[in-house]
Amino acid sequence: MAQSATAQNLSRTPFHDAHVALGAKMVPFAGYDMPVQYPSGITAEHKAVRESCGLFDVSHMGEFMLRGAGAIDFVNYVTSNDVNALAEGQVQYSTILNERGTIEDDCLVYRFPNHLMMVVNASNRIKDLEHILRHKDRFDCTIEDISDDIALLALQGPQSAAILQTLTKTDLGAIKYYYFAEGTVAGMPSVISRTGYTGEDGFELYFDPRHATDMWSALLAAGKVTPAGLGARDTLRLEMGMALYGNDIDDTITPLEANLGWLVKLKKGSFVGGEALARQKAEGIKRKLVGFTSDERVFPRPGFGVYRGGEQHGLVRSGTVSPTLGIPIATCYLPTAIAREGEGIELDIRGKRVPARVVKLPFYKEGSHL
Repeated sequence: MAQSATAQNLSRTPFHDAHVALGAKMVPFAGYDMPVQYPSGITAEHKAVRESCGLFDVSHMGEFMLRGAGAIDFVNYVTSNDVNALAEGQVQYSTILNERGTIEDDCLVYRFPNHLMMVVNASNRIKDLEHILRHKDRFDCTIEDISDDIALLALQGPQSAAILQTLTKTDLGAIKYYYFAEGTVAGMPSVISRTGYTGEDGFELYFDPRHATDMWSALLAAGKVTPAGLGARDTLRLEMGMALYGNDIDDTITPLEANLGWLVKLKKGSFVGGEALARQKAEGIKRKLVGFTSDERVFPRPGFGVYRGGEQHGLVRSGTVSPTLGIPIATCYLPTAIAREGEGIELDIRGKRVPARVVKLPFYKEGSHL
């Protein structure tokens, strides 16, 4: 939810004051003033989510509500997955494509009894809305940007269900992964979604921003819950090999190249980008997103060159030193001929070539939702 802008013209989520009160380091992100970490530090926040429970403010995300007889057909046309396969109360991960078959954004689609909700990345919210509106005329539906009317918190970690269950009468055990229920949390109406971006069991809670302060306080008081910022969110998702828009995926890359072919349902009928992807599938992809690591003590930063046989083949897309594994982990695109597990490559760090090797994703294989 956007509130008043700061002096730097940044929007604030409804939890901004809570972050500041906790001593969070605030940084600009997608037009918002967001907490990158708290005084405990990224590593401690990361560890808390892997071992217990962390709480993230993700209210900067964008939400669109779609209603009408043609809403399902419309979302099915502007996304790559098959919305018709969604049951009520189910969530679907998908991509929004352009006619070239490249990725405008990745998104979630929620199917409610009488409407759909799309959740998109904050940095792409305006672009996404303009993009999908270009295709709306032939469909009997309405689209409303409800981002400013929703607060969103992510409670993530192996203890998240036990902690959240103390605050709700909704049977969380009955909510399967990538499903949701409408209920109350600490007496406040909420959409309780068993989803996340960490590889751990967890829930994303959508609710009225008027309840922001009370909800934040209730969740932190409910158990061993550690506030976590964007820094830990990034290292957690990278350990799982989950794509970040703007790094691992963008509008020059197709889902087939990004290991997201499972989000593309070519047999569902016509959809934006479908013809281009059908051609690419028939011809075969020429590059592929891979993960790699190194035995050297290095920090693989985005933009570093990736080489093999003296020839540059790609750039680091995402990279860090894994807080859980204690090793460098990174992603890049490589020609399919060398995008194989165990393939030796080199990472260029300020002119020095460091040996590395391609590994199978995810880097971390013990997530509690798996």
